[in-house]
Amino acid sequence: MARIFLDHNSTTRPLPEVVEAIARHWRESYGNPGSRHAEGRTARRALEDAREKIAAILNASPKEVIFTSGGTEAINLAILGLARQRPATVLLTAGEHPAVRQSCLRLQERGWKLQFLDVDREGRIRIERLDELPWGNIGLATVILAHNETGVVQDVLPLAEKCRERGISLHLDAVQAVGKIPVDFQALGATALSLGAHKFHGPRGIGALLLKEGVTLRPRQLGGHQEADRRAGTEPVALAVGMAVALERWRAEQTQRDLHVRSLRDRLERGLKSACDPVVINGSVQHRLCNTLNIAFPGLEGEALFVALDLAGVSCSLGSTCASGSVEPAPALVAMGCPPEIVASSVRFSLSFENTDDEIDDAVKRIAQTVGRLRAAHNGDARAEFRRSIRRPEPIGPNPG
Repeated sequence: MARIFLDHNSTTRPLPEVVEAIARHWRESYGNPGSRHAEGRTARRALEDAREKIAAILNASPKEVIFTSGGTEAINLAILGLARQRPATVLLTAGEHPAVRQSCLRLQERGWKLQFLDVDREGRIRIERLDELPWGNIGLATVILAHNETGVVQDVLPLAEKCRERGISLHLDAVQAVGKIPVDFQALGATALSLGAHKFHGPRGIGALLLKEGVTLRPRQLGGHQEADRRAGTEPVALAVGMAVALERWRAEQTQRDLHVRSLRDRLERGLKSACDPVVINGSVQHRLCNTLNIAFPGLEGEALFVALDLAGVSCSLGSTCASGSVEPAPALVAMGCPPEIVASSVRFSLSFENTDDEIDDAVKRIAQTVGRLRAAHNGDARAEFRRSIRRPEPIGPNPG
């Protein structure tokens, strides 16, 4: 039985041309890009060429691109590096990625306060309530641009305008957005924006933080002058090239990928609605990534469904892979006001342009069979429990009557 991978928000398979480019540059650009000899200059040219290509696609200056080890490091660098020494308030949503939440909790340990933005039942920021925030106390804002669990895409322009007017740094977690939707760093009006290559068929181990030119931040790593003194450590040239190749491939195929993946997601959604009723779609239907479907199967436990689907050869997720092992309800769904039974029975399917119609049809069958079997077992357990609850207890000793 062939496995069907529907967990592309956790990671994606590097494209063949990405792997080839990395291998070639491991062979040819092996020099330290900080060295001034010929081998170092060759590596530096490859690194800066990758930086320029990434910057052009995201409408940033090459000077604004800081290479990191991935999206998590980029997020940490932005939040902890932009936060001023004097404690203030950090603005965020309750459904942020663990990398953002943990960074903000670290600020809280330093005396910062957390202020959560209200979201509506679709998971989108309630723009009408921005004026009610205690803006005089806010020193930093961080918001996820496209949600990893629900796929909901935020309208961040009103928030960015409020921050710009008050001189407040705004960080956007665009790890799930870059390589899936157009991202224009200048137009978004953010101070910083984080991304990771393995979310768009690039290599793991490389990401970037876009930092508005002229803005300074405290580096998290010390020991070198790389990345304009903002991130110490010898740059992984081959991985940077691989990230640029993956992003260029997305730009060249953006329209075709979007149409194909959207068609697959809608095909999956229609199939599950028909075969697994009742189901509930979580998050905005209109404002979401074309590849993400967060869906609840009322009456089931998400953990049990996840395990059963894995055994059936369908890879999905209960939410953020970085939160694996957590038994807490998904914060994003709780913030949206989803009932506990919906939160508990929700799983995430995330697709790629590499998936096919046949795979989706097969996935619907496997999921429907699994859901049906689990519901039958659950109903059987419920009926048995009901019978036990009404069974008369056996008399003890002589019958007094």
